[in-house]
Amino acid sequence: MAARTLTPPRVREFLEHLEKARDRSPHTLSAYARDLEQFVDFLDRRHGGRTWSFAEVDRFAIRGFLGELEQRGLARRSAARTLSAIRSFYRWLHVHHDIDVAAVRAAKLPRLEKRLPTHLLAEQVAALFAHAETLAATDDPDALRDLAMLELFYSSGLRLSELRELDLDRLDLLGDQVKVLGKGRKERIVPVGTRASLALRRWITARAAWAAREGADRQAIFIGRTGRRLAPVTIQRRMHRLYDAIGADGMRTHSMRHSFATHLLDAGADLRAVQELLGHASLSTTQIYTHTSVERLKEVYGRAHPRGKKK
Repeated sequence: MAARTLTPPRVREFLEHLEKARDRSPHTLSAYARDLEQFVDFLDRRHGGRTWSFAEVDRFAIRGFLGELEQRGLARRSAARTLSAIRSFYRWLHVHHDIDVAAVRAAKLPRLEKRLPTHLLAEQVAALFAHAETLAATDDPDALRDLAMLELFYSSGLRLSELRELDLDRLDLLGDQVKVLGKGRKERIVPVGTRASLALRRWITARAAWAAREGADRQAIFIGRTGRRLAPVTIQRRMHRLYDAIGADGMRTHSMRHSFATHLLDAGADLRAVQELLGHASLSTTQIYTHTSVERLKEVYGRAHPRGKKK
């Protein structure tokens, strides 16, 4: 049977609710729409083209859908996200349309594999910044911009999307702070370190020529030679180029945010303070970095303690 081409009215209404009442980001809306479209397509095929309603969904339908996701090789985290979207949709149905399906509430999320965030060691951070500073010493605008981005990632723990969306009016270099618009459109103010502030000043001076070009985005902090705001893939590519230069295999752009949190906690920072700096809604999300620190301490203990070494 061909996949459904029209989104059911209830799903459209739910997505509009997320956009207007909950002010969710376009990325989040796209993810919810994609997950629910998969679910609706499965229900269409399950009913063989017959008319069905969301109130009819039972535990067999939920199990069948999750089983199909597994057969398609979908990662457990992706399957868990999809089920989370369905449960959110049904919570909304319960509140706004009095549709309560126990099978959805009882559905269990797939057990997730524990995955500690990748972060750089202190010596890798030193090598990374030494390399970026050497490139920027030539006053090449691209290198000055890349150093400023790297400094801001590590200084303030920003997400890629947060750094990309920064405008000049959100940056306060006199007060050494920046106003960030994070997930859920929540604002937070985070400090900007001294070195990051210096790198940003140098870049802002250098960007003036590009920002003056016709059609340039004059408010965006991080722009390319055309004057347009950098695309996410461009930022990733520039960061990975710096990682590759020092042999930091397996690191991603997000690794600088992970390094920011891990190194703060290693130095004794308060967990709730780190939560605020990262913009996490839940403390449990921040706590994963304490596991990273403990694992690192175990490694140090195993190498250094006379009776801690494994035979």
